[in-house]
Amino acid sequence: MMAHLGFPAYLLPLLGVWKILGVAAILVPKFPLLKEWAYAGFFFAMSGAVYAHLMTGDAAKDLFGPTLLILLTAISWFFRPESRKLTV
Repeated sequence: MMAHLGFPAYLLPLLGVWKILGVAAILVPKFPLLKEWAYAGFFFAMSGAVYAHLMTGDAAKDLFGPTLLILLTAISWFFRPESRKLTV
């Protein structure tokens, strides 16, 4: 069975679990390196979704969700508190 955009349906539970873990990583205090990876993962997943919609010829309205999530991810990353930023 194929999911929307032609991806196999068996990928959906895996992606869902990764997204839930990513949200937990961003919300839980400490672990700044893990947070950076979670933000990057959200950016890659949503930019991949935008690309997949574009390549399959979906309507512009289908780009709204992933584009909004990219924007919200970038805003959340940019305005995160100093205590949650990775220091090198």
